Amino acid sequence: MISTIYIENEICDHPVTRKVLSRFTNVNIIECDRYTEIFNRKAQNFRLQKKNPSLILAKKHSGFVLEAPDDYGIEGDNNYYFSHMLNCIYDCRYCFLQGMYRSAHYVLFVNYDNFTEEIGNKLKSHPDEEAWFYSGYDCDSLALDPVTGFADFILSFFRSQPKAHLEFRTKSTQIRSLLKSDPIDNCAIAFSLSPENITQVLESKTPSLFNRLDAMKKLQQAGWNVGIRFEPLIYMDDYKTHYSQLFSTVFDQLDADQLHSISVGSFRVPKGYFKNMVKLYPDEKLFAGPLEESDGMIAYRLELQEEMLTWCSQQITDQAPSCHHYQCRN
Repeated sequence: MISTIYIENEICDHPVTRKVLSRFTNVNIIECDRYTEIFNRKAQNFRLQKKNPSLILAKKHSGFVLEAPDDYGIEGDNNYYFSHMLNCIYDCRYCFLQGMYRSAHYVLFVNYDNFTEEIGNKLKSHPDEEAWFYSGYDCDSLALDPVTGFADFILSFFRSQPKAHLEFRTKSTQIRSLLKSDPIDNCAIAFSLSPENITQVLESKTPSLFNRLDAMKKLQQAGWNVGIRFEPLIYMDDYKTHYSQLFSTVFDQLDADQLHSISVGSFRVPKGYFKNMVKLYPDEKLFAGPLEESDGMIAYRLELQEEMLTWCSQQITDQAPSCHHYQCRN
């Protein structure tokens, strides 16, 4: 529950600010000059703030749309990501955000129109090509959507841009706004899924696998493109047993022929972020696994990565042969 909202002076009267505030009662409202006065300052502790994070409403001034890392996208050369929020309401132990930020507060950038303006500029630079835009890199795309209303806003733009493809990356079941809207072919809602034992141990505050699958079924039935992201793959001695059960459950519940895409990717995080994560949770067993450093990244040993990616990919091919699937390695 959010009990404190910080607001930059410049956007106190912004329409999005007013709309967000209308969804809260009995909250402390504090004005500030810049969100950086509150967010990610030195001498902050992510772990402590995560117990009672605040919401910060701010204006973004640059970096609205960035090139996606290599192999992050589904296909093609024009892949970008954007973040209308920083941080996530969930508390997944493997998430790189806890290593990147010192602050666990949520930052919402209310100047939505600047995001669509920059997306439009990227499209103009590829006038005869298609491009993919990914939401959910620095936050969960839908988890706070009942508060932000961002999904409706961004979808209204993509409805008029058939060469622009949008992906919402999420673990959330907050799909009401989507079910109230007509689906569009150039949007996919991609759910991150893990075996239930991993969800319970490493994905604190997230919806259960059952609830996520229920949301996915409802979206499929409503005509939306639904994708699956089996990321990150987490190694266990009996990982094949747990992931085999996961795949069987997923493809029993969903229409595999109607899935938009499936990806697999193993646990990996930049070295600097990993060190910060270990400091926050020194007793976390995940961080004591068969990991090694390579090219500034901490990940499972290469042979183990390849084994897991190959085995999981084969399982997916066997159970969803007609669905486009790919491996995410960055």
